[in-house]
Amino acid sequence: MAEQPHRHNLAAAVGGWSVRHRVVAAIGWLAFVVVAMTVGSWAGQDQMTEDQYATGDAAKVTQILSDAGMKPPAAEMILVTSSGSITAAGPRAAVSDLVVALQRTASVTGVVDPYAAGLVSQDGHSVLIQVSMSGDPMTAADRVQPILDTVATSRDAHPGLRIDEFGDGSGNRWFDDTIGKDFSRAEWTAVPLAIGILLVAFGALVAAVLPVGLALTSFLAANGLLALVSHRLALDSSASSVMLLVGLAVGVDYCMFYLRRVREERVRGRDPATALRIAGSTSGRSVLVSGLTVVVAMSGMFLSRMLLFEGFAVATILVVLVAVLGSVTILPAMLSLLGDNVDLGRVPGLGRMRRPGEGSKVWNRVLGPVLRRPGVSAVLATFAMLALAAPAAGLHTESLSLSQELPRDASIMQSYRHITAAFPGGPAPARVVVTADDVQSPEVTAAVDAFRSRAVTAGLLHEPFAFDINAEAGVLEISAPLAGNGSDATSVRALDALRDDVVPATLGTVPGAEAYVGGQLAFSEDFNATLERAIVPVIVSVAVFAFLLMLVAFRSVAIAGVSVLLNMLSMAATFGVMVAVFQHGWGSGLVGGGDVGALQSWIPLFTFVILFGLSMDYHVFVVSRIKEAHDRGLTTREAVAHGIKISAGVVTSAAVIMVAVFSVFATLSMTTFKQLGVGLAVAILLDATIVRAVLLPSLLSVLGDRTWWLPRWLSFLPGGDREAPSPAAASTSGGAAPSDSDRLTPV
Repeated sequence: MAEQPHRHNLAAAVGGWSVRHRVVAAIGWLAFVVVAMTVGSWAGQDQMTEDQYATGDAAKVTQILSDAGMKPPAAEMILVTSSGSITAAGPRAAVSDLVVALQRTASVTGVVDPYAAGLVSQDGHSVLIQVSMSGDPMTAADRVQPILDTVATSRDAHPGLRIDEFGDGSGNRWFDDTIGKDFSRAEWTAVPLAIGILLVAFGALVAAVLPVGLALTSFLAANGLLALVSHRLALDSSASSVMLLVGLAVGVDYCMFYLRRVREERVRGRDPATALRIAGSTSGRSVLVSGLTVVVAMSGMFLSRMLLFEGFAVATILVVLVAVLGSVTILPAMLSLLGDNVDLGRVPGLGRMRRPGEGSKVWNRVLGPVLRRPGVSAVLATFAMLALAAPAAGLHTESLSLSQELPRDASIMQSYRHITAAFPGGPAPARVVVTADDVQSPEVTAAVDAFRSRAVTAGLLHEPFAFDINAEAGVLEISAPLAGNGSDATSVRALDALRDDVVPATLGTVPGAEAYVGGQLAFSEDFNATLERAIVPVIVSVAVFAFLLMLVAFRSVAIAGVSVLLNMLSMAATFGVMVAVFQHGWGSGLVGGGDVGALQSWIPLFTFVILFGLSMDYHVFVVSRIKEAHDRGLTTREAVAHGIKISAGVVTSAAVIMVAVFSVFATLSMTTFKQLGVGLAVAILLDATIVRAVLLPSLLSVLGDRTWWLPRWLSFLPGGDREAPSPAAASTSGGAAPSDSDRLTPV
């Protein structure tokens, strides 16, 4: 068949320029990365303050106290327990000595004598020493060491007493020392793990390192830009970690897609320049469409209207855009510079994708029965996915407490449990803020007395009550322990009763006064409620915009609809598995426990947008190969078979990398990370197997030519001016791989 001219698109044009000016492109990319890193390092990254995480009434409480200069200081709680009476002479003297020593300790601004304040447990065996620290609670870990040393000295001097400590400083210090290092280890385990899998896939060291190099440089450049953005939009401390994971996933994928296509064309006899040009027009276009789809998914987090998720959205969008830019500029330039040297460092016996022209033999055997009985295959696979999704009907979210988040044998958890057992609600008291023109007026005083009496009588709050007042600002704060342990169901019911009944009936009756209930539990409940309101708009918007983007990219209503529906089915099955493991405990032992009866409140929304973006990442690549084959003259069923087989190797390798990396997070200490790791790994596994290998080909085969249906009123969409393939082309192709001379689909 006579060769037809290739029709270029944006990716091909940019890639072609990069190949022709490869040295300039390489130096330009390096300069971009270095400048972005340098500027970002100079600017520094602004992180969210404690106040910026709050929503609802909890946010109002935080804002009122901050404006009045009454922001709660960093605090530590020290529980001293005796086997006998804690008021006996010996224990009392030891406690008094510890109080005096703490008063002389650096960073301590105040110490409450437990005997004078009546902080003695009901069983008479424990007292609670409350310590105030200087500075921001968020940075208390930097200043808590002198207090830890003082407590350790007292513990050594009085071996007959048990002394536990928990608070802003000690808790954050433990997190930094344990969870922070845990998370960092997981991040950097991902890099050598990815290189190892790529080495097996490509069989050559240079080819294995190239995708990781693109991903890491994209991350470094995007992280520098993120630092600049943070001065206008404060970020969570984990934003860079999330950026690294997403950048590693998409950067590696995009490079694999591109490199795999270059190798495929070289196997077919193309010279290096032509192979690069074809890769730019095909895989380069897929990268652009995939990148836009991922950006659309991540943009859904803006609809949460929560600063935390807005920061995650900016971080992930930045790294995806930089990875796309690198994939169509520095990648073709580097492949041009390297030529066949990209296969340097070959490892004998490895390299499933070194000779990719024939497609995957394994997937040939899988696809055979699927395409012979597509209707049956689609029904069986759908039932399997729905069975996995069934537990999701009982999905329950909450802001996990420390006892749910951390391992039971962790030292910090043992101290926390002892404190909450001796003083229920003590670590997480309710904070009621009253604003009025005169908070010392008789009306306000009477209302406060009524509030205190009614809350205690109803068993909602416990003594002791603490009061703080700023008469000039017109603000009064009331602090008291909640019923329960401060985070359990009993505490939640107490909080709801305070907000719905007690506060309106007492403090709310004062003319001109306003009252809000805050505190740690209120913060969690308000945060969770805000997320629940946001998740439906996020899901709907992401699905709608993804549908429109796929419609424009592939000029097919069916392709767009099937793409979105399959992703939704994959998400449902993933949430079903997460509910089964973490709510019902089925198989939780495989991830070291974690059956806590709920999913972390932000996990569903965050997991949905991340997974929707990542799964569409290589879905676009697979569908592009199918459409390319169909445009060259193959029937729909032949095009489906060819597209799945020819892309199976790179999709499988990409999925293996993501599953392996995400599985590392399932081994971390915190339940939230376990849930995130299991959810991401399961979703990618299902997506790369049942969805891409069974559901996608069976549904498209059942649809047949209807797969490419487009209403006449949408004929204005780009790409509709292609000539139909000639009969000769169709007969020549005949189900085999499309010939090298066929035209390529423009954007």
